This record gives sequence, C-alpha cells and structure tokens, in this order.
Amino acid sequence: MAAEQLEDATARLYLAIGRLSRLLRRTGSPGLGPGAVSALATLARCGPMRLGDLAAKEGVAPPTLSRIVAALVEAGYVRRDPDPQDGRAWLATPTAEGETMVSGVRSARVRELQRRIEDLSPEHQSALVHALPALEELVGEAG
Repeated sequence: MAAEQLEDATARLYLAIGRLSRLLRRTGSPGLGPGAVSALATLARCGPMRLGDLAAKEGVAPPTLSRIVAALVEAGYVRRDPDPQDGRAWLATPTAEGETMVSGVRSARVRELQRRIEDLSPEHQSALVHALPALEELVGEAG
C-alpha cells in the first residue's frame, strides 16, 4: 500500500473508531462516566489490583484514577481490600454489584454493536470479521 493511502486509511480508521467508541459509551452506563466504566471493567476482567497498576492499565494519571475509584467505592461497585503483599497498600476489588454493573453495560454495548453490524451488508460484515485479527494485534490481544 502506498504511504499516502496508508496515511488516509489510518486517519479514517482513527475517526471511525473514535466515533464508534463514543456512540457505544453512551449505551448502558447509567450514572457512570466512561472512565469509571472502563476502570470497573478492567477490575472485573483482571481482578483486584493496586491503584498504580490500574492507572497504568487505564492510561490515566494516578490522581485521576484515585478520584474514579473513590466514586466507585462510594457507589458500592468497588471495595478497598488490604494488599496481602504489603500491609501499607490496598487493592481495588470489584464488588458483586460492580461485576453485575459491568456485565449489564457490556451486554447493552455488545447488543448495540451487534445491531449495527447486522444492519451492514454481508460484504461489510465479512470484512469486519476478517479484520478482527489485525485489530486485536493492534491492541495487543492477538492470541
């Protein structure tokens, strides 16, 4: 592919992913901002973790994540547990209610995405399926 074509495709992909992400973030997350939903989903997927580790995974500054986790604790979606490795530290752990919230948000967003994919032509549906390995590799999830 020519450099100019790749540059154009990269810009178009960036814009499309951003728009799709914003569209899906508006689906199914009552009362939680996108940062809180993302942090809660990471905890539900990866298990309990220290604030610094969660901040690194989420790509946000620790003070920002500290505020997010405090709000999740206050809402009952996360609890603070002592770190068995270091008594001075604590782990953010999703509660059962937090796990349920993530599951509901994920389900609503997945349903919305599936509805939109079903509206595409069979050719575009196939193109998306065939692009999945490349997209997964881009985000480090190739398996």
